[in-house]
Amino acid sequence: MASIRPQNGRTSYHSAWQFTRNGDPNPKPKPPSRLSFSSFANSYSVPGTAAASLSASAAVADWNKPIVVVGSANADIYVEIDRLPKEGETVAARTGQTLAGGKGANQACCTARLAHPTYFVGQIGDDAHGHLIENALRRSGVRLDHLARIAAAPTGHAVVMLQPDGQNSIIIVGGTNMCWWPEAVRGEDLNLVRTAGVVLLQREIPDRVNIEVAKAAKNAGVPVIIDAGGVEDPIPTELIETVDILSPNETELGRLTRMPTDTFEQINQASKKCHEMGAKQVLVKLGSKGSALFINGEEPIRQPIIPASKVVDTTGAGDTFTAAFAVALVEGMTRKDCLEFAAAAASLCVQVKGAMPSMPERKGVLELLQSLKFRRDHASL
Repeated sequence: MASIRPQNGRTSYHSAWQFTRNGDPNPKPKPPSRLSFSSFANSYSVPGTAAASLSASAAVADWNKPIVVVGSANADIYVEIDRLPKEGETVAARTGQTLAGGKGANQACCTARLAHPTYFVGQIGDDAHGHLIENALRRSGVRLDHLARIAAAPTGHAVVMLQPDGQNSIIIVGGTNMCWWPEAVRGEDLNLVRTAGVVLLQREIPDRVNIEVAKAAKNAGVPVIIDAGGVEDPIPTELIETVDILSPNETELGRLTRMPTDTFEQINQASKKCHEMGAKQVLVKLGSKGSALFINGEEPIRQPIIPASKVVDTTGAGDTFTAAFAVALVEGMTRKDCLEFAAAAASLCVQVKGAMPSMPERKGVLELLQSLKFRRDHASL
């Protein structure tokens, strides 16, 4: 790291150079050369598929506009258990390990692995968990010169209780994600936000930070997607009205609107409630039922799940979906094709244990879309 500057208990690390995925210096964002859609157009893109739409649009997309993720970074402490403990009960875990995670870091890792230039703005502690996260992000190709290390607080962490069917329950300890943010977001961070192609937010950092970032992006004409996952407190109306896309899962949608979300019609009505609250678009992750995008005044766009060959761990699926949707969006895809691309990425994600380790590469997503098109074509013969 090139320079160190204390600020209210935090130390900001600014890299003199950046890393691509293979570790080579990369001083500023530039179009990915190895996994760009144009480079796979001949062998992987088929007319009528999301891959083809992305291949065509990538040629005209402004690759110099990065995705900027402002959010959380956690050390995920995984424990594999046969079942959740009952009240007052102690159960033994079969295995346990600690992996890098956090909704913000997960999404940054995913967009970088999908070969779009990505910056992460967040905070970690000066501890082993912080080093774990920093190294994992760097290996994925995320640019870290807006990552701050806080000496006065521990890195955020989470306990992930993973059951045999791949479902999980998670308890989060905020740590540096929720404390020691400066009273006003740093000017250099806001300047980065203003140059983005899209900004991703989550609710594992203070709402005031999200609001300030969202306003800066809005004033610069940069679209903002906020993942509703994180703290259970109501989302401030000011934040809902400022972002472009609100992305909850069905449980978060129900909590946000206090409405049932068991059926698609109930989800539709709850999304209309979000529109009344100020949300322009509502991107709902429906787990095994797929996903849907609700745009105010338009018919919903539905995307069925793309079945995985096996389900190992669903922990990072939502973050993968949101991040992949953002990549497709900034690269010019239609909303329907954004949903398909995101569904393919999520399908690959659930087949690997761990949130960040499960984030798919761009090549794998395109190959999955290609295979789906091939099977559809031959099924109709």
